Amino acid sequence: MSSHAAGLVAVAALALSPLTAQANSPSETPVRSEARKPDPSLPPVIVAKVSFSSREDLNRLAEKLDLSAAVDNERNTVEAILSPEQYDTLVKHGRRVEILEEQTRVMNTLRASDMSISGIPGYTCYRTVNETYAAMSQLATTYPNIAAWNDIGDSWDKLTAGGNLGDDIRVLVLTNKSRPGPKPRFFLMGAIHAREYTTAEMAARFAEQLASKYGTDADATWLLDHHELHVVVHSNPDGRRIAEQGYSKRKNTNTTEGACTTTSWGVDLNRNSSFDWGGAGASTAYCNDTYRGRSAVSEPETQALENYILSLFPDQRGPGSTDPAPADTTGLMISLHSYGGYVLYPWGSTTTPPPNATQLRTLGRKFNYFNGYQACQVASCLYAATGSTDAFAYGRLGVAAYTFEMGGAFFESCTTFESTIVPKNMPALWYAFKAARRPYQVSAGPDSVSLSLSASTVTQGTNVTLTAQANDTRYGTNGGTEASQTIAAARYTIDSPSWVSGTPTYALSPVDGSFNSTVESVQGTVFTSGLTTGRHTLFVESQDASGNWGVPTAIFLNVQ
Repeated sequence: MSSHAAGLVAVAALALSPLTAQANSPSETPVRSEARKPDPSLPPVIVAKVSFSSREDLNRLAEKLDLSAAVDNERNTVEAILSPEQYDTLVKHGRRVEILEEQTRVMNTLRASDMSISGIPGYTCYRTVNETYAAMSQLATTYPNIAAWNDIGDSWDKLTAGGNLGDDIRVLVLTNKSRPGPKPRFFLMGAIHAREYTTAEMAARFAEQLASKYGTDADATWLLDHHELHVVVHSNPDGRRIAEQGYSKRKNTNTTEGACTTTSWGVDLNRNSSFDWGGAGASTAYCNDTYRGRSAVSEPETQALENYILSLFPDQRGPGSTDPAPADTTGLMISLHSYGGYVLYPWGSTTTPPPNATQLRTLGRKFNYFNGYQACQVASCLYAATGSTDAFAYGRLGVAAYTFEMGGAFFESCTTFESTIVPKNMPALWYAFKAARRPYQVSAGPDSVSLSLSASTVTQGTNVTLTAQANDTRYGTNGGTEASQTIAAARYTIDSPSWVSGTPTYALSPVDGSFNSTVESVQGTVFTSGLTTGRHTLFVESQDASGNWGVPTAIFLNVQ
């Protein structure tokens, strides 16, 4: 979470004083609109830290206010988007409310469209809906053998006559079309909350990186040969078009419910999914930013997302809330959000751990090895939230499902995005794609890293030494510590991963003579006399003392 100065600091353009209002202790009274007029010096949109006194109090705030995922459980504060009326009501009822000056200034700066530049005005690292859709379409044109740009549904505006044109809900599918399936699938989605600028761009760049590296990078190549990536870069394109103008728009653009404003009309699509719809952390008030909709899956965007997820993954979990998905469950789903710095997994409806809590936590700690975010259950480290897409994917189907809360602002600066968010989260997404076949199993196993060959190009018959590191310590510690196991074995395969039927495996030996550490250098000899001339792919996997095999890593070997 970003640090912000507290105290009475004047910002002339917005007249933000008083920045902090405080009582002796935070109140647990509900937040509601007051009849009296708010302080006219307050800006229309206020970003502030709001105090809470307990988990129950925080959950009540989640149903009344537009909360971010920036929850400080040590100081008992949560960052929220407030109207002047809400600010006054909070102060009146004795809560400490600290306005965050810079974020408030940014959220009140509207931007006119400028066709002479690319990207969102003032945030040119983030492509607009039109630009992102054009880029994804171009991938399908440039790489027709591995990419398809498909229509899976319509936005609210597109289905509603008399208003804006609206958009298709589209998915980019990346896989080697010449290799038949079925293949393990990774579903990645962004921008279900319109104002979260980082998310669509992060998803798009991950797809572009994979496509551009196919055929030249061993990991990108095997992943697209043997797995499928499905990316919905814009889950809420209508809302995003409004947010691109600088508005704090979270929801879709449904204008049929309530007497609301441009920013407050609509349904929160991440409270509208069918699993656990209508529970805690979702509002019944039309103009509230967490408004859940009149019924589950009432919105066309939610319908498109749920139907597509159902088409991707089999149902692998029983109907009961305590029924676990089996250890060999296939498929993985991540919904990208901002902000707060979390890797979140279900449940959001209760602090009771989900039946696959151990596996979800372990995989979450793999992700936070890369991005450093706290890995935890939604309702335990944040607040109650029901009707979310990830809860649907896990609760209905048993799929390993997560939310990444990236960065420290809705309108994140391009400097932070390029220098921090992309380098932290890109490797986490690569790991997720690798783990998609058996996420609950492979996340417990060691990583195979630092692959090298004594020669990358050799004459047929020349032996090659393959070296790698088997490492069972690559877990993040933000949110808890994962136990590491001694390395027990390592192996490699040629041209196919080990799970492909009929693929022989070859043992790799510890360089120091024995497997007795959580990190081991391993090596083996690759005999090329039986290999055809051309390029070959070597897959390396490692196993820990508990019998868990980790995800493979690959390297190319050229035989002349």
